[in-house]
Amino acid sequence: MSAFLISLVVIFVAELGDKSQLMAMTFATRFRAWHVLIGITAATALVHLASVALGAALGAALPTGPISILAGLAFLGFALWTLRGDELDDDERDKARRATGSAILAVGGAFFLAELGDKTMLATVTLAADHGGLLALTGVWLGSTVGMVAADALAIVVGQMLGRKLPERVIKYGAAAGFAVFGVILLVEGIIA
Repeated sequence: MSAFLISLVVIFVAELGDKSQLMAMTFATRFRAWHVLIGITAATALVHLASVALGAALGAALPTGPISILAGLAFLGFALWTLRGDELDDDERDKARRATGSAILAVGGAFFLAELGDKTMLATVTLAADHGGLLALTGVWLGSTVGMVAADALAIVVGQMLGRKLPERVIKYGAAAGFAVFGVILLVEGIIA
């Protein structure tokens, strides 16, 4: 249960202000919210399942202490990445607006591709490497998927109701602080182990 809760919170915070959330808002202005949410959920579940598998393989190959230290350093890096910011470029924004065919497939495909190598995918790999056992890995997968979908659902609501993004500065600093806190905790655990 702790792997689920940690993953949910970390990925929810990581997703705030991320380009995926901006994509969700853009898609929500064009398609029905329910279709956007289904597409996001399917893509997220697949990407995070692969992320957990990769993290589990790394976790099995490396000792626990160094993994926690590397995970802590990675999370501090994610905090800096978050402060740098993430925006949709004109090409990505145009693709989101012009998506044709099934809304669910368009949104799912766009999100699947956008998440490959994204900080939420890398954070999920890191969390999975730090948690062993099938039950904990399942918790990481479910928690990271629910966390991302919840953050993107928030963006969908905002996109449909307000048509503009949340205050970027507050989101950026809050997400960076969350990553930094989890990074320090993992560093301390790694040093103590």
